[in-house]
Amino acid sequence: MTEIFIDADACPVKDEIYDVAARLGLPVVVVANQRMRVPSGAEMVVVEEGPDAADDWIAEEIRRGDIVVTADIPLAARCLEVGAFALGTHGREFTEDSIGGALATRDIKASIREAGGTAGGPPPLSARARSRFAGELDRLAQRALRESA
Repeated sequence: MTEIFIDADACPVKDEIYDVAARLGLPVVVVANQRMRVPSGAEMVVVEEGPDAADDWIAEEIRRGDIVVTADIPLAARCLEVGAFALGTHGREFTEDSIGGALATRDIKASIREAGGTAGGPPPLSARARSRFAGELDRLAQRALRESA
């Protein structure tokens, strides 16, 4: 059965994920460095402190057909390697065709920051962006369910 894993420490769309998962009857695994409140039925996994501890746990536990919601592009690449689906927190699906460009862009932005350039964080999500994310997660979950049947 398809499960939804959330790379949760900085995930701004957890409520939207819970709503879609409840509607489709999908289990949710929330992975973070600290305990947080999750709805009944969701599994909370607290990993040890460390920059990649949650990513490593998710990468070891996911299976083909699972869905991972993350803003972490290297984690998304690891998910694709095992046949899982990866969805960014802004509703952009990472695919085999797009992951290379996303990794390259990430590296360029890191180089700019290291050279002293500014690169502010993403803006807060609007209600419209949250709705768009929920729609994309629903579409992706429906596809995962069809493919696993």
